[in-house]
Amino acid sequence: MAVKTIEDLFIHELSDAYSAEKQMTRSLPKMARAAQDPQLAEAFERHLEETQNQVLRIDQLAEQTGIKLKRIKCVAMEGLIEEGKDLIDEIDKGPVLDAALIGAAQKVEHYEIASYTALILMAKQLGLAEAEQLLGETLAEEKATDEKLGQLAAAAKVDEALRAA
Repeated sequence: MAVKTIEDLFIHELSDAYSAEKQMTRSLPKMARAAQDPQLAEAFERHLEETQNQVLRIDQLAEQTGIKLKRIKCVAMEGLIEEGKDLIDEIDKGPVLDAALIGAAQKVEHYEIASYTALILMAKQLGLAEAEQLLGETLAEEKATDEKLGQLAAAAKVDEALRAA
């Protein structure tokens, strides 16, 4: 698809986000199984439910606006997921892998936050208020997940320091 207008770009980026979310629905269960910390595993499982709803939200947005999503693969998300898979393969299950999983998940969240922020700005330019609202819901969830991951990372460092003392 040749991208020549903001509308073309919006459709391309929305299709890319859709691909990213679909890829995450396959990756999050693996991350949950790899986590040793039960709170971290639970956070990944909760985010899987959110991610499934985010996919449905994009479907809803496309239906409401009459947008036909393109069949593309988000190569950025593919790379981030591959990095996470490599960590799972290379690090023994335990606190170090948990820390690595948190870092990998935060990279994903930051990518998604940037993507949804750009999509919201484009939706605003295109006068797509319903799209703005739906994308805003997803952006809020991604920011909340990033915050929760940060809290888990901080708590893990405190626990580790106490065990070392």
